[in-house]
Parts: sequence; structure tokens; C-alpha cells
Amino acid sequence: MKWNWFRLAAVALGSVILVTFLGAYALACSYIYLLPSLPSIESMRNVELQVPLRVYTRNGGLIAQIGEQRRIPVTYEQIPQRVKQAFLAAEDERFFAHHGIDYFGVVRAVLIDFVSGDKTQGASTITMQAARNMFLTLDKTYRRKLQETFVTYRMENEFTKPEIFGLYLNVIFFGQRAYGVAAAAETFFGKTLGQLDVAEAATIAGIPKAPSRFNPIVDPQAATARRAYVLRRMRELGYIDAATAEAANREPMQARAHAPLYEVEAPYVAEMARLELRQRFGAGAESSGYKVYTTLDGRLQAAANTAVRTGLVDYDRRHGWRGPAGHVDLPAHGEPDYDDLVDEYSAIGNLQPAVVESVSGRDARAWVKSVGQVSMEWQGMSWARRQVRDSVGPAPRDAAQILARGDVVYVMADGAGHAQLAQVPEAQSALVALDPNDGSIVALVGGFDYFANKYNRVTQARRLPGSGFKPFLYSAALENGFTPASVILDAPIVLEGTGSEDSWRPENFEREFGGPTRLRDALVYSRNLVSIRILKELGIPTVINYAARFGFDPRSMPHDLTLALGTLAVTPLDLAAGYAVFANGGYRVTPYFIDRIEDAAGQVVWRAAPRRACSDCADSAPAEAGAVAVADRTTAGAAVPGGAGAAPAQPLPAPRVISAQNDYLMTDMMADVIRRGTGRRALVLGRSDIAGKTGTTNDARDTWFNGFTPNLEATVWVGFDQERSLGEAEEGARTALPIWIQFMREALKGVPEQRRPMPDGIVQLRISAETGAVVGAENPEGIPEIFMANHLPVAHEGDANSQGSPQAGGEPIF
Repeated sequence: MKWNWFRLAAVALGSVILVTFLGAYALACSYIYLLPSLPSIESMRNVELQVPLRVYTRNGGLIAQIGEQRRIPVTYEQIPQRVKQAFLAAEDERFFAHHGIDYFGVVRAVLIDFVSGDKTQGASTITMQAARNMFLTLDKTYRRKLQETFVTYRMENEFTKPEIFGLYLNVIFFGQRAYGVAAAAETFFGKTLGQLDVAEAATIAGIPKAPSRFNPIVDPQAATARRAYVLRRMRELGYIDAATAEAANREPMQARAHAPLYEVEAPYVAEMARLELRQRFGAGAESSGYKVYTTLDGRLQAAANTAVRTGLVDYDRRHGWRGPAGHVDLPAHGEPDYDDLVDEYSAIGNLQPAVVESVSGRDARAWVKSVGQVSMEWQGMSWARRQVRDSVGPAPRDAAQILARGDVVYVMADGAGHAQLAQVPEAQSALVALDPNDGSIVALVGGFDYFANKYNRVTQARRLPGSGFKPFLYSAALENGFTPASVILDAPIVLEGTGSEDSWRPENFEREFGGPTRLRDALVYSRNLVSIRILKELGIPTVINYAARFGFDPRSMPHDLTLALGTLAVTPLDLAAGYAVFANGGYRVTPYFIDRIEDAAGQVVWRAAPRRACSDCADSAPAEAGAVAVADRTTAGAAVPGGAGAAPAQPLPAPRVISAQNDYLMTDMMADVIRRGTGRRALVLGRSDIAGKTGTTNDARDTWFNGFTPNLEATVWVGFDQERSLGEAEEGARTALPIWIQFMREALKGVPEQRRPMPDGIVQLRISAETGAVVGAENPEGIPEIFMANHLPVAHEGDANSQGSPQAGGEPIF
């Protein structure tokens, strides 16, 4: 009997050894067979995740994340403890104890799969899930399972546990295009990891088990049940106490889709950056972790957004109420789901959709989507006169003449329970601001709302500048013998047509004529007829060649006298670049918006090398008319010689295109536009260092204001995309200038006044206000005027002291 037991034990032991040997042999053969398909240690160490392109302001404020996968890489140390504990409870409580494979769990899963005949069970540890998501496919096959086992073994030997856990939390898929726990927190709750509470952390930790099933947006009930399981496991493992678990379980499921978080709203610039990166590095640039640091100033960009939207809403209100955006039926009793009722309506710009709950007298109550109940007082809706064709009706007497219960409207909510009635503007606007000293764009708004209309009007809309072109014409006049005191006739003119063309009878905007008018006053009051006579005197080719100095394309300019009224096609960015010449003292700079580009490792792979306006740099003499082409556009943003990340040893000088004297006279004349001319609304800024020019085309189809200080230029355009009149009495001073003022009020806050000093070669004389001729220094009828020393006016006949006392240099005159 003892011998039988001994033989039985020996057979059993031999069987175990044989099975073990065969299993080891099979495993070794499997390893050799699968080895070519396994990632190498080096590739595992150097794995690159798909990380979206990120766009920042010059100070590091996030503008946008662009890419197919939403992913926000975080280090293990940056992940809050409660988030780590939630995932350990949900996925692998023994993660820090085992060596990557839970053998009992694997056996259990294999047996269940064998019995059921389906591959539905899994016993994947966190390491195995990381291996699968980083290096393998998601196929449920035995081949892939063996590959996963071998890769898991390698990871456990090559990485530390915190490294593996950190990788897992960065690569795991959560649905909604979100990869990684930080992206999941942003996607489902609009929060950073540090802002998640216990319930939210448990919700996110429960998703990877089955992202489609436990998605809290798609199936809140299933996600709530899964959250309860995670909270129970956290309590059982001692991560939270019973009271915390109970409180978290009572929280309603509040997950909803959130757009990527950003710190600065500049979507038009983000799209410009995306296109630039694709052009430089190919389509893969959007998922390679590049970081684009733009030249934008976050504070100025926010001011530009507010100014454009406020200005368009104000313009829209002047032209009447077009009625509600829609209507929904509200139940007579009970509280409806208001957010669901307006689900198809999206926020546009600073306007939010709302449902009118009740109307009483001159007040109304509404439910604002994602905000809640607000009150709408009469002062916020009294503007809403009904629009009747091209005019507006009488002022409303009460709220019932404007709104009805169930109306879907857009409002501007103040966050304190109050809102003003608004409507989505039909007109559009563009604003671009740049540093005139190097061309860096500090703010750019291409329209009212990028997500409603992606057309970037700053760079794509080619419109007529109208009177905004006159400073370039007048600068040409100063270059060719005219002075600010030159007298030109402001009187009707008839230009005979040729062939089938009708005669042209241009008029001033006010349809008034001033008779003999000094050049300065003609610019200040934007006299069209004076401008036409100047162009006729100079010659069209001369002016076209001269305007090319400022970067305007000669091919876009008409070869007729309408050029004097700004009938060339330009973008707002083109015009801003032209005015930058006046702002910086006479140098042609090229606008640019990218300061540098970094790769995923933080190495600078490209850096801008702009040319700067620099009076102390050794550069060429002022160019003659037509001598400077529309060139040097390639210099701004060119790769820096001597290394990808190297900064230039010293800035390259921008070419001087007009003389310092010409620039000083033009700036002084445009300062007068603000002091007493078409731009005098800007006097509310209380500054003496601003200058600019309004612009309005026929029928007010395009309206502009271009203004600057020595360190900031801003151009504003207002009009319709489908060209039509903005309406009677609308002009640049009424539509575009208020936007410019609001922007500059914030942009110049705390900035001391700075005026460019008077250059050599400028003299100051007293002249007759009527004739422009020089009068004696003591002549009580004389007024001061400045001139280029080589272009002086004639003396008034019979005046003994006609030459006065020329003053060269000295304090600047504004």
C-alpha cells in the first residue's frame, strides 16, 4: 500500500514537473515567436504620446488646445491623492504589491471565458492596461493577451511603480475624445484635477472599465451606479470614511460636455497658429505636442474681445429689434427643464440663450441656459424698437410689446441675477492691434464669434479703406512740395467720363464745401474734394509708387482719381501695418504673431527674427518714392541663423520708408484729427499722445478707425460680410471709433503719455489761417504751424517780420 502511495505521489510530481516544463517551453516559444512584434526597451522609454498642439500668449496664458485627442499630460506628482486612490479602488487595489500580473485574476478570467465561450472577462492590472493602451491593440485575442503579458513584465522591470501609474493615468481612454485623467476632468466637469471633489474623482475613475457604458454624459444612471461601486471600494480600503462616501453618493450627476479650458480667448489666432504649424511641420504637428507662443498680450486680447462685442451690440440696437430667436411652449404648471428646451441654441460671443418665463409691466423674468433665473429690467430692453424694413418703429411702452412667455432670446447676463435683452448682431467687426516698433500683433479679433463664423476678417476680408487712405496720400503730398499750410480749393468738381462712362461728381461726406482750405484742415475734416485735387496734382503713378512704401500692393490700387477716396482693397492687417509706419517714426515693419515654437520636449525649434524700427541703427537713407518694394515680409518670422533656439545677437533694423520730418508732420496732423476733427470722440481718453484717422466708404459699406501712440497701433473695421450699407448717419466716427476708444482705454491704462520728440529739420512759424502764408511773429491773426525746413511757405506780402522765428528741434507739438 505504501508503495502504491509512493508511486502515485511520484507520478503526480512528475506530471507537475512535466506540465511546468511544457508550460515554460510553450511560454518561451511564444516569447520567441512574438518577440519581433514587441516594443523594444528603448522604444518603450522614448514613447511619444499624441499630445495636442497648444497655443499660448507671449506670457504663457493658454489660448487653445488643438488635436484629434484631448490630452493634458501631467506628472505623477501633479495628480491629487484622492484621484489616485479612486483609480486604485476601481481598477487595481494591489497595484503597489504585485509585479504587474494578478495570476489568480487571470486564471479566473480564462476559466469564465472558456465556460461561456466568449471573451468578455478580463483581469487586467493597471500595468497591463498601460501596456495595452501604449503599445498594443485592443483586440480580445489570446495572441494579444500574451503580448500584453510580456510587455507588462518588461514594464515592471524597466519602470518604477509611480512611473507606470503616471503613464496609465495619461494614456487611458475615457470617451468624448478624452485621453488621460486631466483631459477627462476638463471634458466632463470643466475642472482641473485639483478642483475635483470625491464624487467627481470616483465618477472619472469608474469610466475606463467601459467608456461607452459608464459615460456620465451619455448614461448618467449607469455612471451613477458605477460611481457608487467606486466609492464603496474606496471606503472599504480606508481611503475615505463612511460619511464622505455617503455625502458623495448623494451628489447629483452633474457631468456635461465642456470645451477645452483656456485662459485667453483668441480662437482666430489659434487657427492662424494651427495653419502655420501644418505648413511648417506637416499635418502631424497637431498631435506632436508642439507649443506655439504667440505675441498676444492676454490683457489686451480680452479688452479687444469686449470692445468688438460691445460695439457691435450697440450698433445693432440702434437699428431695432428683429424679434425673438425662437419660441417654446411652456407648461402651465410645474417646472420644465429649461436647459433642455434651449439645448439647440448656443452661446454666441458674450450673448447667452434664455427662455422668457414671465412678462409683467416693464419687467420680465427669464431662464438663462447654464446660468439660471434672471430678471430683465426696463432699462435693459427699452431700446427694442421693432425693425420695419430699413427703419425702426416707435419706442415700446412696456415689456409685452417686446417679449412673450416662451420666447427664446439672447441676453447679456451680469452674473448677479440680472440680464439685458440683446440679439446676435448681423454686422461684423475686426480689430487688430500691434506694436509698431517691431510689428508684433498684441491683440486680434476676427469677428463677433469665431465658432459662429470662422471667417477671419483681419486677415481675409479685403475691403475699401475709404478716407483711411488719405494719410498716405497726404504724406506723398508733403514729400512732393506741399506743406500743412498749403491751400487747396474745396469746391465741387466734375470729372468727365470717357466713352460710355458717366461724369463723376464726387462730394464731401457732409455735402458741404469749405472753399480754400489748408492741407491740415483738409485732413482733419476729411475733405474728399481736396484729396482728389491733391492726387490730380501729384499724379496717380506717383501716389501708387509712394503708397507701396507702406506695404500696399500696387496691383490692388485703381489707376484713377477714385484712389484719393480709398478705393483700393486692403485687409485690416494691411492697413494696420501701414499706420505702424506713422506710429514708429517712419519705418516699415512686418506684422507677425508667433514669437517662438517649442517641441514636446520644450526645445525651441523656431523663433521669430523681426526687423525693428530703430533710429540708432545703421540703416539706409530714406527711400525715394517707389524705391522700396513691398518687401521684407519674409524677414519677420524667419528662422534665426546659428541655431534653432538661438536668439539674434541684435535686432535687424527695419527699412526707413519716409523721413522723420514727414512722419512728424503727419502724426501731428492726425493728432489734430482727434483734437478737433472727425476723431474728436477719442478726447474722452484724456490723452495728448494719440493720433489717427477715420474712414467711411460710399453708403457706409465699410467704416474704420485707425489710431496709434508711439508704442501701440490699432485698426478697427465695421461692416457687413455681404456688402451693404450700415445705415443712414453711420460712419467711422460712430461705429468703429467707439470700439477703438473702449479698447485703447484699457490698453493705455497706467501707461504714461509718450510723444515722439521733434526731429531736426522741423521749424515752427506763424501763418495766416486763411492764406497759409507766413506772417509776423507778433501778428495777432497768426496761428502756429510746423514745416519741413526744406519746404517752407511763402511770406505774406508786406509783412516786415514775415519770416518769424523758426524753431528747430525742441518739444514735440500735438
